[in-house]
Amino acid sequence: MKSVFSHQRYAAFFITALASLVFIAGAAFHSAWLLVPALIAGALFVLGVHDLRQHRHSILRNYPVVGHLRFLMESFRPEIRQYMIESDTDKIPFSREDRALVYQRAKGDEDKRPFGTTENVYGSGYAWLTHSATPVTIADTDFRVLVGGPACRQPYEMSLYNISAMSFGALSGNAILALNTGARKGGFAHDTGEGSISRYHRQGGGDLVYQVASGYFGCRDKEGGFSPERFAELAADPQIKMIEIKLSQGAKPGHGGMLPASKISPEIAEARGIPMGLDCISPAAHRTFSTPVGLMEFVQELRVLSGGKPVGFKLCIGHRREFMSMVKAMLKTGIVPDFIVVDGAEGGTGAAPVEFANRVGMPMLEGLTFVHNTLRGAGIRDQVRIGAAGKIVSAFDIARAIALGADWCNAARGFMFAIGCIQAQSCHTNRCPVGIATQDALRQRAIDVGDKSDRVARFHRNTMHALGEIAGAAGLTHPSNFMPYHFMFRQQDNEFLDGNEAYPYLPDGFLVSGEEIAELGDWYSRWDRASAESFAPPEIPHGPFVRARRAETVPA
Repeated sequence: MKSVFSHQRYAAFFITALASLVFIAGAAFHSAWLLVPALIAGALFVLGVHDLRQHRHSILRNYPVVGHLRFLMESFRPEIRQYMIESDTDKIPFSREDRALVYQRAKGDEDKRPFGTTENVYGSGYAWLTHSATPVTIADTDFRVLVGGPACRQPYEMSLYNISAMSFGALSGNAILALNTGARKGGFAHDTGEGSISRYHRQGGGDLVYQVASGYFGCRDKEGGFSPERFAELAADPQIKMIEIKLSQGAKPGHGGMLPASKISPEIAEARGIPMGLDCISPAAHRTFSTPVGLMEFVQELRVLSGGKPVGFKLCIGHRREFMSMVKAMLKTGIVPDFIVVDGAEGGTGAAPVEFANRVGMPMLEGLTFVHNTLRGAGIRDQVRIGAAGKIVSAFDIARAIALGADWCNAARGFMFAIGCIQAQSCHTNRCPVGIATQDALRQRAIDVGDKSDRVARFHRNTMHALGEIAGAAGLTHPSNFMPYHFMFRQQDNEFLDGNEAYPYLPDGFLVSGEEIAELGDWYSRWDRASAESFAPPEIPHGPFVRARRAETVPA
């Protein structure tokens, strides 16, 4: 008996063998219809034999046939969790409440909710807007900001909310077409991502931010380097409104990528300017420049080649000293980018190794505040516009980012929700259930471009309307007037800070004035170590960095 119980894990395997024999016998002596269950049982028996002989999965060798239930359950675990277990506020990575808000605004459905908030308003991390006793009604909610510094000859009126970088290749042709057509209908911009400009971008006709990444797709020579001639030809297109150099992205900062040859279609090869039949490599770093001064010179080169269109760069903050090196290069060369897009580590539609997705890069709020204050400290904040990206789907998200230093916001996944994304998290498998993140021609047919583009435009319009409402509630006439003090941030369960305390604006010019504020000693230490000539540190610090000169206290 003990021996029988010790081998009961093979019961399903033995049952399939016995059942196939019984049904075959029944078919021979009773009814031919019994051949159907005989074939099913026989197929399961053959599967069990395969399970016993294979060497890849131990669970199948010990539990033939029935062991497949484990893999079946695991395959739709995300759907079970999303639809049956998680609460409305579990942010994994976007809460059901956030997704529902996008769906409702994209469809034009009622986006109000009854019975109060589901947020834990007394929990750590909760933030809220301080409203005014004299609210304002804002009639025109087509909010825009002019992007383009003194050296820019073709400035662009940027909406305060735009589509962030997502490449054709990562997204299907129908998804790109729906997004770009929606951007045209709504009058806002669409970042191409590093995959360059496809026929679907051109067909949509919406305003484009052309991203120049380390692979130089769309403007590369035969060796994969940057081609000034090809760039100038492409950048002359009036559909391209701005040029963005990608240094890093929130999904996987400091990490390159590869598109296997098997996934490169003729359309992808056409857009990127790459050959068929070869893996497409996106290096981790640019080859055109390797120093902060080199980056600024590249900015100037693209500005000239594009005929004076706004040129900037996008990055997720890593070593803070390296960004300060870039700012020092701006001061040294006199070349100041028209804009900088700060991508948060929480952002990213691109598939990434878990370590990069979870643990590499600075989150958006801290990165945005650091970039904003470094530019203020260098005295050039008024020359540079700042875009922010990283889980921004609601008007509150936009308002908070603007208060902490952003001039406009970008969203990738928010607009994916607008065209039907269900957060299946299968973007890297080419089996997206709604046809967005796939190159499968049959799957992407699920996207009705006309309907989805209307949803993109409607989501943008309704979000801008909501932004106008909360700006008015704060007593403001335009969202650009949001400041940190308009928000409160709960640090602990029984403690909260004014936005000016949690994310303060540091004094203008404090890094270059020659006078020092004792409380900002860490900023001066990092600034001293930054170099316009190199991203490398002058020394490797071991423990707290000790400044070479004594700080002098100056009243703030």
